[in-house]
Amino acid sequence: MKTFWLFLLSASAAFSQVKTCTLHPLLNDLLQQIGGDKIQNLDLIGETGDPHHFEPTADQLRSTTDRQLYFLSGKGMESYLPSLRNLVKAPARIIEVGQSLPSITGTCSTCEHDHEEEHEHEEEIDPHWWHSIENFRRAARVVEKELATADVPNAAYYQKRADAYIAKLEELDRWVRKEIASVPKARRQLATAHDAFAYFCKDYGFTSYPVQGINREQLPDAKKLAALISELKENKVAAIFPEKESNPKILASITKDTGIQLGDALSADGTNVKSYEQMIRQNVTAIVRGLKPWCSRCFSSFDALISWQIIHGLASSWHPISHVTFAVHFLVFRICAASHRART
Repeated sequence: MKTFWLFLLSASAAFSQVKTCTLHPLLNDLLQQIGGDKIQNLDLIGETGDPHHFEPTADQLRSTTDRQLYFLSGKGMESYLPSLRNLVKAPARIIEVGQSLPSITGTCSTCEHDHEEEHEHEEEIDPHWWHSIENFRRAARVVEKELATADVPNAAYYQKRADAYIAKLEELDRWVRKEIASVPKARRQLATAHDAFAYFCKDYGFTSYPVQGINREQLPDAKKLAALISELKENKVAAIFPEKESNPKILASITKDTGIQLGDALSADGTNVKSYEQMIRQNVTAIVRGLKPWCSRCFSSFDALISWQIIHGLASSWHPISHVTFAVHFLVFRICAASHRART
């Protein structure tokens, strides 16, 4: 009998949950952060899905007909939106989370001609709004509001979870700024595979050098590529970063022609990460590692060695082996410093 009542309670809780559907990897994480156990989310795109290329099948769309709220990224990311609108009937609602967030414009992805020709360019809205932590904070409020409207009795629950998550995002932003502080302003130049990091660059004072446009299919022609290589050399860009989702062969050509080092791969669209925070931390760690001056790395290592030698020396009165270790590391430090001077 006890098992029967537990089953009924479980079934009742599941029935009372808000049924949601997300169509972007990072939105699944955001819904879980805000909705907790009061929602039942269908992650249609999945952790490995690529928002640029995802196109739900007819069967997938039919599997969502019991959903009350559909959360999309917005800003033009979802080309299938008209088909989804035709399928979703009231009172179910489609929410383009990014639609009300501040936008910036990016490289025109439909232009195949020489830009010297007379042409009125329509600036394309950059859909990668999630690379701004401030935008993601606002997105949390958008989700909170929509869930609270759909589930009024639990409005306070959603607000409490949104407040807690926003506090985490604010802490994350402080961590990012602390990490970036170790990169000199002159070296805050972010060369990436495609034009996905403009929001990040705007928030943290970087200059963006994308090889491809907003859409990964938009490759530069020979003239644009030559101009980009010249610009990278002129501005002494320290590293160019591939992406986990895409690593075009053209990057190898650029690093070969310029001598610029290839950095660690970044996550542009939230694919193959467990959470938004994980994506930001991995990206920032890779960017700082790639752009931080060699001499800074050497000084950090050398300072640590000095501290160790002082402590060790107090205990061993500077044993001869310690002197040898110190000399070897100091030589490595001098070589790194000389390498940095040659690079700059």
